[in-house]
Amino acid sequence: MKIIDEIPASKTLEINAIATKLMNEGKDVINLTTGEPDFPTPERIKEKAKEALDKDFTKYTNSKGIFELRMTISKLLSKKGIEYTADEIIVTNGGKQAIYNALLAILDKDDEVILFSPLWVSYVPMILLAGAKPVIIRTTFEEGFLPNVNEIEKNITSKTKAILVNSPNNPTGVVYSESVIKGIAEIANKKGLYVIADEVYDSLVYDKPFVSLYNFVNPQQLIYINAFSKAYAMTGWRLGYCATKNRVIYNRISKIQGHTTSSVNSIAQFAAVEADKVDNKYMIDEFKKRRDFTVEEARKIGLEFVNPNGAFYLFFKSPLNDDETFCKKLLEEKLVALVPGSAFDAKGFVRLSFANSMKNLSGAFQRIKEFVK
Repeated sequence: MKIIDEIPASKTLEINAIATKLMNEGKDVINLTTGEPDFPTPERIKEKAKEALDKDFTKYTNSKGIFELRMTISKLLSKKGIEYTADEIIVTNGGKQAIYNALLAILDKDDEVILFSPLWVSYVPMILLAGAKPVIIRTTFEEGFLPNVNEIEKNITSKTKAILVNSPNNPTGVVYSESVIKGIAEIANKKGLYVIADEVYDSLVYDKPFVSLYNFVNPQQLIYINAFSKAYAMTGWRLGYCATKNRVIYNRISKIQGHTTSSVNSIAQFAAVEADKVDNKYMIDEFKKRRDFTVEEARKIGLEFVNPNGAFYLFFKSPLNDDETFCKKLLEEKLVALVPGSAFDAKGFVRLSFANSMKNLSGAFQRIKEFVK
């Protein structure tokens, strides 16, 4: 399979493999590569999963997701001012499947998708697997990693089908401003382009209210993506969802899911119905505390970065010209695992996840400080 052979291996996995080897050797590795909360899943969600087992809720479900969960998602979105009915929502095996299903539902061979780097590692492979072409617009450190709306206009061709937007952003932690969100929406609306809004980090915003693309994109052109992973510390439960008011696209996504993974794990779905009764503010408050600590420590060392207003990543300029060499040497010599920016189409930068304990963050920065000096 030529397309699969051309997709690069994950640099994140490469660093993790070295980290795992060192840990197996008994070394005290501090791993700050992981893009997942270190909190346990809220207790009442875990109790609901036990209830599912006790009730033998272990059979196939509707491939779109059980109605009760879709209603819960509808309520959760409504609290954010995002209005989708249960019949406009499809539950997926994580946010990743929601994105891939959306791409498959709208793309034909050789169509083009505009996206912005630094970008999440799976976007480009997904677009390639769909037979389409990624058109990457590179944002800059100097402009705060915010997309330049004029650059979007320049890159639109007769083959452009969609714009994929990730805000709050992984790996930069940048939250797109309202003016940028409006600018993207105006172009998409004018040109009749689909917009895939990956907003899985929208609950982790620290300084200003989050602005969703939902507020500005033509409803028939928007495919909204979110998940339980980050907001409820449920990464391993594999629960994401997409929503759209476009019935043609909705039915296509439903068909794709029905012929691939079918339904999502029944126990996970049953448990997640409880999510609208969970107060996850304690997680958000703790992440803000860690963000503030991370920023302060990074400044003391003299690292250069754009302030992360969302998600749980610090994306800084590599003290060495080669970000991969920096990450490998830091891991080998100081036992701190970070992800090279080249994994995100951003050579010369490094991603640090502060989804970890204050103790580990403090220890990591002490080691990074020693290494940089």
